[in-house]
Amino acid sequence: MGYYDGDRPSYNTPISPRAPMWLTPEERAAGINRDLKVAARRYLCPNCGNEFSLFQSRAVACKYCPQANQNCPNVRCPYCDKEYPIRGFVVPDDKRDEVQINNYTDNVFNNWQDSYNRRRPPLFSRKGAEEALALSLS
Repeated sequence: MGYYDGDRPSYNTPISPRAPMWLTPEERAAGINRDLKVAARRYLCPNCGNEFSLFQSRAVACKYCPQANQNCPNVRCPYCDKEYPIRGFVVPDDKRDEVQINNYTDNVFNNWQDSYNRRRPPLFSRKGAEEALALSLS
């Protein structure tokens, strides 16, 4: 049985990446920032009761989803596949927080994919489809 600490937020209380947050000198030296602390924070799935982080959600449950690194507004439990909105679950009900944490996680995964040449090419855009059609007709 755990103890209650009134100064610590509860397990599933959304935290804003813009809120004041204590970073130790060691964390700063390692390059840890507020966005990383929010994205790596463990959350409890209301459906199945398992713990997961936003990083774990995007890396495991959303691995093959084409929207995983395109500002997806949801977080998916890697255990039961239930989706929850990021706003109100990971970050407070504020559009700026949602955009900030989405941009951060998207950049982390894009950098990882680029370093291992694993990023999938984007789906055809209208311009790309028109160019492909023009090439096939010529």
